[in-house]
Amino acid sequence: MGQNLVIVESPAKAKTIGKYLGKNYIVEASMGHVRDLPKSKLGVDIEDNFNPKYITIRGKGDLITKLKKAAKKVDKVYLATDPDREGEAISWHLANILNISEDEKCRIVFNEITKKAVKSSIKEARKININLVDAQQARRVLDRLVGYEISPILWKNIKWGLSAGRVQSAALKLICDREEEINKFEPKEYWTVDCVATKDRKKFPIKLVQYKNKKIEINTKEESDKIIEELKKDKFIVTKVKKGTKAKNPLPPFTTSTLQQEASKKLNFMTKRTMSIAQVLYEGVEVKGYGTVGLITYMRTDSVRISDEAQGKALEFINLNYGKDYAPKSPRIYKGKKNIQDAHEAIRPSIIEITPEIAKNSLTSEQFKLYSLIWNRFMASQMASCELNTNSIEIRNGDYKFKASGSTIKFDGFMKLYEYATEEDNEDVLLPKLEENDDLNKVDIEGKQHFTQPPARYSEASFVKLLEEKGIGRPSTYVPTITTLLSRDYVKREKKNLIPTELGFIVNNMLSEYFKQIVDVDFTAEMEKNLDHIEEGEEEWRKVVAEFFQPLKVAIDKAEKEVSKVVIEDKVSDVPCDKCGRMMVIKRGRYGNFLACPGYPECKNAKPIVEEIEAPCPKCGGKILAKKSKKGKKFFGCSNYPQCDFVSWNEPLKDKCPDCSSYMVLKYSKTKGNYAQCSNSDCNKVIIINKENNENKE
Repeated sequence: MGQNLVIVESPAKAKTIGKYLGKNYIVEASMGHVRDLPKSKLGVDIEDNFNPKYITIRGKGDLITKLKKAAKKVDKVYLATDPDREGEAISWHLANILNISEDEKCRIVFNEITKKAVKSSIKEARKININLVDAQQARRVLDRLVGYEISPILWKNIKWGLSAGRVQSAALKLICDREEEINKFEPKEYWTVDCVATKDRKKFPIKLVQYKNKKIEINTKEESDKIIEELKKDKFIVTKVKKGTKAKNPLPPFTTSTLQQEASKKLNFMTKRTMSIAQVLYEGVEVKGYGTVGLITYMRTDSVRISDEAQGKALEFINLNYGKDYAPKSPRIYKGKKNIQDAHEAIRPSIIEITPEIAKNSLTSEQFKLYSLIWNRFMASQMASCELNTNSIEIRNGDYKFKASGSTIKFDGFMKLYEYATEEDNEDVLLPKLEENDDLNKVDIEGKQHFTQPPARYSEASFVKLLEEKGIGRPSTYVPTITTLLSRDYVKREKKNLIPTELGFIVNNMLSEYFKQIVDVDFTAEMEKNLDHIEEGEEEWRKVVAEFFQPLKVAIDKAEKEVSKVVIEDKVSDVPCDKCGRMMVIKRGRYGNFLACPGYPECKNAKPIVEEIEAPCPKCGGKILAKKSKKGKKFFGCSNYPQCDFVSWNEPLKDKCPDCSSYMVLKYSKTKGNYAQCSNSDCNKVIIINKENNENKE
C-alpha cells in the first residue's frame, strides 16, 4: 500500500486521526482557511460577474509550501475538513493549491471522529461538492459586498472602525427593536385573588379562572375587594375530581441552538464558551481504556436526525443498563424544522459506552459538565416516556370557578436521566385526597396587586433561539454574530442580557433609513433560503449575488449623497490628564472603555478606568481597585501593586466570613442570584444576598 496524506483543519483533529490511520498515512493541519478575500480591498470583481479574487492568507505561505512538498511524496491526498459548507470550501481551496483534479475522489467526511468513522470515510471518498462550495462562496461574497460597501459610509458619518454586516445588521435591529418596545411599554395595573385551601392539614393553592363561565379579569383593588367579599359569603365546594394518567415525552437530541440555550440555562455557560468546549470534545480527548477519541458528533448542526446505527446502539445500552421497560415500544423519530441542513446528525455522544462517569477523570470540570448534558439528553431522547398520575379538581363558590391540578410520577422513564419542566408542570401542586361535594371550609383569600411587565431583554441563549426561529444565519454563525455586535460596541452585556448601546441605536437608525433591505429580517431569512437552494443545485450563485447587489448599489449611491454626519460626544470624566491638565474623556477600545486625553494628537495620554471598591485589601489593608485585563475581563487588584500582589477575579467584600474570618467575595449564579462566598477553600461558607430588602440569608 502506498503513502497517503490526510489534511484536516486543526492540530488537535490531526493528532486524533493520526492515531487511527497507521504508518501509511501522514496527517497534517491546514490551520483553518488557507485562502481568502484580501483584507485591504473589496476583492470581488463586480464587473467580471462578481468573480472573487482569493489570495493566500498572510502567514500561511510556509504552511502551504509544507503541504505541497508532502503532497508530492504521497500517492493519494485526502481532504478531511469539517462536514459543512465552510469545510467544503477549505477543501476546494486546498485542492486548487495542490493541483488536485476536480474529478479526483479526494474528499472524505465524517460526523464523528472515531476509528470506525474515519476509516469508513476513506472507503467512501468522493469528489468535492461544488454546490456546497458555491453556497459558501455566495455567502462570503455577499458579506464582503455589504461590509466593504456600507462600512465606509458609517466611518465617514458616524465613527471610524465601525462595520455593517448582512446578518449582523439584521440581528442588531432585532435587539434595538426589543429595547424600543421596552422603552415604550406602559405598565398596566391588574389584580389577582389568590386562594390557598386546606384539607387534612395540607395546604394547596386554587386558581380563580372564571366568573359566570367567562374568563375573569381584575383591574382594580375595588374589583378585587368586591370579589373577596362575595367569596367569603359562600362556600368552596369541590364540583369535579378527575384522575387519570398522561405521558410526558422526552425532548429531541441537541442541535447547535438548543445546546447553547440549555448550556446557558443549566450550566451558566456563554454561547461562545459552549462552542469552544464542544469543539474540544469533538476533536478528541484521551480517555483511559479507549485512547484518543472524539466524544461527540459534529457540533454545528440544525438537525435532530439520528443514524440508525446510533439509535440501535442506544436502545441496546438502555435495555442492558436500565431494563426493557425504559426502552420505547418503537424507535423514536424526531421531525426537524423546514429549511435545515439535514446532512448532519444531531449532537450526540459518538461512543455511547463512554458514559460521563467513565470520561470524568479525562475531562476538565467544564468539559465533563457539557459532555454529561449531551450524553444524558441524547440517551433520554431514545428512552420510554415518563408516565404521570394526574389529578385535577374544579371548585365552585357561587358564580366563581377555581381549578387546581397536580401530578405524581408513576414511572420515571427518560426522566431517570434528563428532567425538564413545562409551563403546565410549573402549575402542578401536590393535592390531598378530595371527593366531589367536599366542602373546603378553610380557605385563605388575599388580593394581590400586579403590573404588566415589558417584554424581556434577550439573553445570548434566547437571542440564538430567536435567530434560529427567524431563519437568520446558520448554526456556525450564531456565536460570531453576537461576538461582533459586542466587540463593535453596538451591544453590551449586562447580567447576561444583550442591550443596545447609544452607538448601536445610531448605526441601526442609519441602516434602517438607508438600507432597509439589509436590516429586514424577512429578507435576510430569504437570502438564507437562497443559499440553501445554491447548495441543492437549484440556483446559480452569481445570479443570486447579482440580484442582491443591484438594489444595494442604488441604496449605497443614495446614502453617499444624503447621509449627514452624526456627532457622538465623548463623555467627560472627572479625572484630569496628568500630562496637560485637560479633563480626560471616556473612549471605547477593543477591550472596553478607557480614559484618553481630548488633546490628542498633541497629548496622547491614555489610561485604564479604575474603580475603587469599599473593601480594603485583605493582604495589606490598602485600596482595592476594579480594573480590566488586556482582554477586557474585570479583575480586582491592590492599589499598592507591585509592593502588594493581591489579585482576584471576584470582588472582595468588606465583611469577613462568620465561620473562619477569611475575606469573602461576591459571586452570582442563576439559582442563588448574588451571594457571598468565603475565599478559604477549606471553608467555602456561602451567604445569599437578598437584594430586595438587603437582608442576608445563610
